[in-house]
Amino acid sequence: MKKNKSKASAFKKAVEGTPDIAKAHKNGLQALGSYSTKVKLGNTSECSGSVDLDETTKPKYPQDNRWDYIFCYKKEVFFIEVHSANTGEVSTVLRKLQWLKDWLNTKAPEINKLKCKKIGPYFWVQSNGFHIPAGSPQHRQAVQNGIKPVACVNLP
Repeated sequence: MKKNKSKASAFKKAVEGTPDIAKAHKNGLQALGSYSTKVKLGNTSECSGSVDLDETTKPKYPQDNRWDYIFCYKKEVFFIEVHSANTGEVSTVLRKLQWLKDWLNTKAPEINKLKCKKIGPYFWVQSNGFHIPAGSPQHRQAVQNGIKPVACVNLP
């Protein structure tokens, strides 16, 4: 039990140590609101929190293509963008991904250290059907940029 507390505190401390989102930590997947159903976790007790990155950073970066959510599961951080998944939106999501990577490197280095390294930490979760053919140039472009377009994030 003590181990889980240290897992939770590492992510929470990283969030609290990031001025842009210092007060945004929520327990479990609460920050995802209704989109929490798009994330399936093998052991929900190992989810040590989440942040609504888009809403929290909107006042500071109102014109930017901001990423949506961050959550921590089994000591590793994952990033979710809930967005319509069609070929015309790939460039928008890739701009959001670049914003996230830049933000992590410059504004959130402690969160950046916690991101999942075993599997890609970036997920594009479809908001309304999936309309990017697997063999299409747009799908390849998303995958080559390290983002997985999925209907739901499933973590064991």
